[in-house]
Amino acid sequence: MRILLTAINAKYIHSNLAVYSLKASAGELSPYVELAEFTINHRTEEILREIYKKDPKVLLFSCYIWNIRQVKELVRECKKLLPQVPVWLGGPEVSFCACELLEEYPELTGILTGEGEESFRLLTECYVTKAEKWDEIPGAVYRRSKVIREGAEKSGPNQEKQQEELCVNRPGEPLALNRIPFAYKGLTDFEHRIIYYESSRGCPFSCSYCLSSVEKQVRFRDLEQVFAQLQYFLDAKAPQVKFVDRTFNCSHSHALAIWKYLSEHDNGVTNFHFEIGADLLNEEELALLEGMRPGLVQLEIGVQSVNQKTLKAIHRKTDLEKLRANVERIRRAGNIHQHLDLIAGLPYEDYTSFAHSFDTVFAMRPEQLQLGFLKLLQGSPMYREAKQYGIVCREQPPYEVLYTDWLSFSDILQLKAIEEMVEIYYNSHQFRYTLERLLKTCSSPFRFFEELADFYEKKDLNAISHSRLQRYEILLDYIRERHPGEEAVYRELLTIDLYLREKVKGRPAFASDQRPFEDRIRQIRKQVGKQHHVEVLLEQKKKPVYLIFDYEKRNPLTKDADTWQWIDAKEEE
Repeated sequence: MRILLTAINAKYIHSNLAVYSLKASAGELSPYVELAEFTINHRTEEILREIYKKDPKVLLFSCYIWNIRQVKELVRECKKLLPQVPVWLGGPEVSFCACELLEEYPELTGILTGEGEESFRLLTECYVTKAEKWDEIPGAVYRRSKVIREGAEKSGPNQEKQQEELCVNRPGEPLALNRIPFAYKGLTDFEHRIIYYESSRGCPFSCSYCLSSVEKQVRFRDLEQVFAQLQYFLDAKAPQVKFVDRTFNCSHSHALAIWKYLSEHDNGVTNFHFEIGADLLNEEELALLEGMRPGLVQLEIGVQSVNQKTLKAIHRKTDLEKLRANVERIRRAGNIHQHLDLIAGLPYEDYTSFAHSFDTVFAMRPEQLQLGFLKLLQGSPMYREAKQYGIVCREQPPYEVLYTDWLSFSDILQLKAIEEMVEIYYNSHQFRYTLERLLKTCSSPFRFFEELADFYEKKDLNAISHSRLQRYEILLDYIRERHPGEEAVYRELLTIDLYLREKVKGRPAFASDQRPFEDRIRQIRKQVGKQHHVEVLLEQKKKPVYLIFDYEKRNPLTKDADTWQWIDAKEEE
């Protein structure tokens, strides 16, 4: 018996927590379960080939908005190749439309809705032991055949026929997290994986766009169990562990204990990612975070909007002033990467309002500012309220907003273009000094990225793939058009930004001519080492300045090389 549990991950093989947890939950039956991990970058043909070669007796797919199209195609193709193999689905993308999917896809045997650990264990038991206790599997929606007799007075096989019916089992009770076995026991290859981990499940808040708002209670894993499992990652020196807890610090005692443990057992390598409510942080938590190794933790903070009417409509309570103060305090400490989120397409947020939200969050200077777009997820309150707010989304996953009563599709397209500029020129940290100067020339950060997006559109640059170096040259073209009298200064800033990231082999065309200083550069490199880069700066000083880029020492948050100015002994005197 081979039960094949298939995961098609978003972009990377990132140790899908759900399927690893399911396999672990199978307990003594787990040897019958085999995992097959792919990404959306795999062609359907490749996935189909691998599934067929594994010769499964039962096939299950874990379904999310990023893979459901591929899964639906695979369901039909697998059934053609493996007609006797039962096919089951599970996951958030199918939990709220199970009956409709079973009607649409006759190839499906059933769907596991809701939490999967207990239902998957029981499903595995049914197939392995051949004890068909389907009605005991919580949250299962499945087909069942029953015999229909065409007349009570008649008997015999000719008067009987099979009729299929859909059975919908009751939802299961929420599991205590301590009962769920450790998903990664036995995993040793951490080198190229992002590990996902949960110390709690559920969310105490009611944000209407989020599926976590469906479950009002929060369940926590016992801290001793959490510590033991985190130590497993620390001992293995996993590069990154992402907590999937919806609001990690909703319990101060729970969050503080875990952060203390990580600080005291830091291995100097592993980074831990947390999604938090920044306005919930208290003094003890802030003081602890300020003292951590740079790069030990990173924080994702959902702001979503600063429009109070919008926040009220989505049932989101945020103390924006406290959030701003706490983000600023963490930023000043300089040891934690902060990732702040906004969502376009929410009720009452028009283009002007979103620009204000953007500028407010940008002023907090996070390491990353993500412009997201509302997705109408089946099962979320916002899905039910969409008509009320005139929100229209795409029919296919990821169900992204097309327009609302406040944002036209043209507005959405413009915000998409701005999002691209923010990703390339701000979130990449590759244009730090150039942006710092450019931003002072515009009325607001939003207007700067809007102008840059318009420049890309005017020059027809969006349809072309650009190398990293070409992005610098495009920005210089923008500068020539907007600030022609300052080109030399900006050339120097672009050169600094370029070398901060890497010691490029070829000298970029926009960089100044260093040949007059070759002898002095050679002398300095003999002293500092050939692995360093020496750049002569001319534009902003009365005499040449020799800037040293040390690539063996990097900023743990931005990955920039350490820099320092070469000072001759005579100058020191």
